[in-house]
Amino acid sequence: MTEILRAEHLNKYFYEPETFQVLSDISFSVNKGEFVSLVGKSGSGKSTLLYLLSTLDTKYEGKITINNMIVTGQSQNTLAKFRNENIGFVFQFHFLLPEFTAIENVMMPALKLGKLSREQIESMAIDKLRQMDMHPYAKKPSGKLSGGQQQRVAIARALINDPLIIMADEPTGNLDSANSKIVFDIFHRLTHENGNTIITVTHDPDFAHRADRIIELVDGKLAN
Repeated sequence: MTEILRAEHLNKYFYEPETFQVLSDISFSVNKGEFVSLVGKSGSGKSTLLYLLSTLDTKYEGKITINNMIVTGQSQNTLAKFRNENIGFVFQFHFLLPEFTAIENVMMPALKLGKLSREQIESMAIDKLRQMDMHPYAKKPSGKLSGGQQQRVAIARALINDPLIIMADEPTGNLDSANSKIVFDIFHRLTHENGNTIITVTHDPDFAHRADRIIELVDGKLAN
């Protein structure tokens, strides 16, 4: 297996209203094509850990390596470019722009990256929407879609730049059980058929236990 991410001795502190250690000596690795669930009680540090791994939070002790690049200590500009090229994000709330169509939302990260023509990006966006079975709604304003449909568009958007890793924070948190199953099946297909790597925070035990591996946090530490 090819290692795609390594976290070494991560420590994270919050300083307001007083100093509090939220993550303590976290070390693990994730392989290419692996579907990993981060679980733990509220306040265990799992979302904080995800934000460190995603390079969105850079104030920590330790070292994070992604695809053989040490991302710890890099400039914000370097990390912003790295994220757009290598990491796709899926959140509990889809963060789609409601006045834009589904396909326009999906295209945005690729337009920002600026490596391909608009026509090429539009073709890719349709393909990503097709993978989500959302291509019939490509021209529909995202604000007119159901919650489950919006989350599938958000996943298509996360995939548009063919990222090395998809990082998801409670991707089924606002969905009913039927739509949660759809999202899980999509994630499972992305890892086992497409070779994508997925790291997701979840409170849903059924979702977590169907992943390839569970990483549990207890009071900011890895569970034994």
